Amino acid sequence: MATEKRYRSIVKAFSWRVTGTLDTVLISYLITRKFDLALSIGFVELFTKMFLYYFHERIWNKLKFGLGQNKQDYQI
Repeated sequence: MATEKRYRSIVKAFSWRVTGTLDTVLISYLITRKFDLALSIGFVELFTKMFLYYFHERIWNKLKFGLGQNKQDYQI
């Protein structure tokens, strides 16, 4: 099984964030019909979601929920 390189994870995270922000801008525009307001909402959302995601990940890294035990192939 191939392992994912760090730079691939970074590019994927960035592309996902851009996709999410474009979605927010589109939805904001459809609701407000104001492109400048939609861009403002998208810009703010870009940073707040990254900030929230960072802390979300840090909290989950401290939890043991759903983690399995590493099984050793053999013991001496």
